[in-house]
Amino acid sequence: MGLGKEFKTFAMRGNVVDMAVGIIIGGAFGKIVSSLVADIIMPPVGLLLGGVDFAELSLTLKEAVTDAAGEVTTAAVTVNYGTFIQVMLDFLIVAFSIFMVIKAMNSLKKKEEAAPEPAAPPEPSDDVKLLTEIRDLLKK
Repeated sequence: MGLGKEFKTFAMRGNVVDMAVGIIIGGAFGKIVSSLVADIIMPPVGLLLGGVDFAELSLTLKEAVTDAAGEVTTAAVTVNYGTFIQVMLDFLIVAFSIFMVIKAMNSLKKKEEAAPEPAAPPEPSDDVKLLTEIRDLLKK
């Protein structure tokens, strides 16, 4: 089998296509959640905490160095913990959403498994089979 044909067979398998769709939808969902956190959740939280903008929260380790003209020659070194808080909220929302989807899928799967197919009647024992054969012979 040629390399091209083998790759086509691999790429067109159902689970590879499903995975690609999941990655694309997951990326779009991540952007939605990031916007939800940055644009909708964090502004009211910042307002409740005294008008704090979480994106600007940082700890300065080294101040910026400027020259005589006032231009920055060396940028400040900062730890941006406000951005980290936003990213953590993004992660928690995405993780919780995925948890809820998996939980829903598992409950649907359990419902399918809980409805067992009707069991076939048990096979007669050897004694019953023998008696049935004797009865059939006596009828003849």
